[in-house]
Amino acid sequence: MELSKKIAQAIATGKVVIGTERSLKALKQGRAKLVIVAANCAPEALEDAKYYASLGGAELRVYDGDSTSLGLACGKPFSVDMLAVLDPGNSNILSAEGRR
Repeated sequence: MELSKKIAQAIATGKVVIGTERSLKALKQGRAKLVIVAANCAPEALEDAKYYASLGGAELRVYDGDSTSLGLACGKPFSVDMLAVLDPGNSNILSAEGRR
């Protein structure tokens, strides 16, 4: 299953925050288990996400597509630079299989 489907399943069955500010806030609070960043995310935001993910032990993945594609994967009619998975729900997005 590709990452976009896993993202959609995590949004439908778990707890996901969408947006750079909300995702960074979840990372700072240690609530995020996984952060997904669009390939064209601003370099400053990516560096912040890497830093806070390393502090909180969260995994960071770079989405293969741009922010518009990530927005579509989230089922949103707007671009999404970053999202944080707080609870994966019924998706296996956090497992080793979820990385494929």
